[in-house]
Amino acid sequence: MAAVTIRNLSDAAHRALKVRAAQHNRSTEAEMRVILEAAALPEGRLRIGIALAETSRKMGLTNADIEAIEQVRDKRPAEPMSFE
Repeated sequence: MAAVTIRNLSDAAHRALKVRAAQHNRSTEAEMRVILEAAALPEGRLRIGIALAETSRKMGLTNADIEAIEQVRDKRPAEPMSFE
């Protein structure tokens, strides 16, 4: 896991974090983790796998369709493009 140092945090903000942490029965460090994770990983964020699955369902694709594609797909590694 990564470690982060926050410099120049005001005394007022630090006190407020300590109070908030105490209200949630957490350490100040744990409270900061919760706040940062909520800000960086919001509930409504787009998850590409879910979006692709929903699009496939809307199009009517089934597992049988995907299996059929896998049977005819060229499985050789792609050749790098040449610009010469």
